[in-house]
Amino acid sequence: MASAKDTATFFTHGTHTQYEQVLKLYPTAVKLKSERRAKKPEELVKLDNWYQNELPKKIKSRGKDAHMIHEELVQTMKWKQTRGKYYPQLSYLVKVNTPRAVMAETKKAFKKLPNLEQAITALSNLKGVGTTMASALLAAACPESAPFMADECLLAIPDIEGIDYTTKEYLKFVSHIQAVAERLNKAARESNRPEAVIWSPHKVELALWTHYVVSDIQPDLLSSIPLENGNSIPPAIVHQNGDSLDTTTSEESNQGLANGKSTTTTLLDEDTNTSFADNSSPASIEAEETNDSVVSDSTNDSMVPEYKRTLDEDDSNSVETPSKKLREDVGDK
Repeated sequence: MASAKDTATFFTHGTHTQYEQVLKLYPTAVKLKSERRAKKPEELVKLDNWYQNELPKKIKSRGKDAHMIHEELVQTMKWKQTRGKYYPQLSYLVKVNTPRAVMAETKKAFKKLPNLEQAITALSNLKGVGTTMASALLAAACPESAPFMADECLLAIPDIEGIDYTTKEYLKFVSHIQAVAERLNKAARESNRPEAVIWSPHKVELALWTHYVVSDIQPDLLSSIPLENGNSIPPAIVHQNGDSLDTTTSEESNQGLANGKSTTTTLLDEDTNTSFADNSSPASIEAEETNDSVVSDSTNDSMVPEYKRTLDEDDSNSVETPSKKLREDVGDK
């Protein structure tokens, strides 16, 4: 696995200008990651366009009664697992939720914002929704407060020693991200640059994820981004054994990082309120595929450059399933 050491340096010491330059590479990072997929490499690009650009606008358009519908919940899970590692049982579980429950619980959660802890508690009433999945829903609904709890970002924060998918760990993660956002915004104001990016926790998270992915797959893209002392942001260090970042970015990686961090995961079954509706075990639904597709012709003025706005309704996501029957996310695990 690639080292997060240099991304940690970027996270801690990167200037607002450097963050802006890295954030511009986000579409490239998504494309690089999608090209590592064994099947349907274009799917991640399409899903990410929907999640970053279309879903937030749909949620916001619902005003004071902001909520998500069943199809959007399923599609968000599909985005999350396409970007990370695929667990077929989670795709099954989110489908089990009724449309009424999805609308009611997401509405309740979004009304709790910006109190992230209470919002996560409300979302945990939905089957298949753990802390990581909840963070994805909140980042879409309230990017100015909630970053997505991506493994790549967790591994890059020096004060987070390992991956622990709990609400407590997420709130700790948020505090680190918010501190960087405040630092970058202060520096941007002092620079008197009218075009400077206004940093939200979600934008910081996207820049951090971008740096981690690009430094692993194509580090030369970072060579043109200078540090304050005139040096370039260093590319990621590869372990002596030559390992590189897992193409599916497992949230349960047990590989150590060169900077001493351990990615050993505390495996939690957060969905204690969840049972398989037909008493099927995860093994019996490993072939389950999500085929719900949320299509929107709306446009969005998000800071992330837009991609082609068509969604592939064919979702044969045949990513390798885990050897253990794990619930992912912080409860998704």
